[in-house]
Amino acid sequence: MNKNILLFSAMICFLSPSVFATDGKKVFETYCWGCHHQTAVAFGPSFEEIASKRNVQEIKAMITDPKSVSKVFGYKRNAMPKFKLSDENLSAITEYIFSYKQESNITVLEKPQAIDKKVK
Repeated sequence: MNKNILLFSAMICFLSPSVFATDGKKVFETYCWGCHHQTAVAFGPSFEEIASKRNVQEIKAMITDPKSVSKVFGYKRNAMPKFKLSDENLSAITEYIFSYKQESNITVLEKPQAIDKKVK
């Protein structure tokens, strides 16, 4: 019985990598918080702004090689340092950044109801 429980626990750990996934918020607090904030502009752009303008590959590239990416984007300067994060941390912070992406504020209105007007 104990062997079955141990085997079952081991299978869950190997089949579910998200159990040990790094928390994007912790990566943010460790590396990003000094220059970026989630929804307000600090020294660098907010995560909300970044998520609305960039895709996953661009964000990961900017974190790992900001000097080269800045040139590609046509920036004259770059103050962001290069970070050497594990693939797990890089994915976690990218997901965290995208969690601040604003949905479109456009709403589809239902067909307006006709207004009866009585002419006097």
